[in-house]
Amino acid sequence: MRVEFTSDGLTLVGELRPADGPTAVLTGPFTGVKEQVVGRYAELLQARGITTLAFDHRGFGESEGRRGHEDSQGKLADLRAAVTFLGVDDVAVVGVCLGGGYALRAAATDPRIRAVVGIAGGYNRPSPGHRAALRTFLQRYDETLPAVAPDGAEAAMGGDEPFAYYGTERSAAASWENRVTYGSLHSLLTLDVLGAAPLLDDVPLLVVHGRRDAYCSPELARAAFDAAPGPKELRWLDAERHIDLYDVEPYVTEAADAAARFLHRHLG
Repeated sequence: MRVEFTSDGLTLVGELRPADGPTAVLTGPFTGVKEQVVGRYAELLQARGITTLAFDHRGFGESEGRRGHEDSQGKLADLRAAVTFLGVDDVAVVGVCLGGGYALRAAATDPRIRAVVGIAGGYNRPSPGHRAALRTFLQRYDETLPAVAPDGAEAAMGGDEPFAYYGTERSAAASWENRVTYGSLHSLLTLDVLGAAPLLDDVPLLVVHGRRDAYCSPELARAAFDAAPGPKELRWLDAERHIDLYDVEPYVTEAADAAARFLHRHLG
């Protein structure tokens, strides 16, 4: 079911998939749109009895906003707006890749969110070694660069692995654009997820992560898990690459099964 709601006056577009069990809003990878990774997980979770809302964040897909601009505070506002739109007492947030970090941050400051699932999550923490890069990103803030590119060319998500997903038919979505602002990279490098983990208080947390992941560190996944004070579970999968948890079996089904069991247990 196609739905629309507003966040900071911007119209956001989503897909609501009703079921008889708990309710979850999904947030996904950097530049991702609702027809890609979050759409796949939304379908799998709905089939397991979870009502899901997958939507395009501001600036991406069919939603309004500055095109191709990753705004970390804006995305958190979008998640709050999504929870308000759903209008139920207890909501979970399921985040994949960078969305795992946003899910944790959102739950730390919104008491309506009663459970968090991070799948192949990006649990960022600012590093002092990034100051030179931050200067460049600020100087070129409004310029754009490709999100992915082949053969080692410059891209926001460099390397062969992101291109293997976003640059091929694996991720085909009419509303996805292969561009992102340099300001988006500034937003990513200054996003602090680990600092929010202790603020989860008694919110249940499930971390599902590949044992090998060159893009979202397993060490930071463990650190986020360790820092969370409430009920928590950590599930390691034997995936070889980060994008295996986007669309490769059996990992996607294993992640969805773990998420559904966790949500039914804590929100059922």
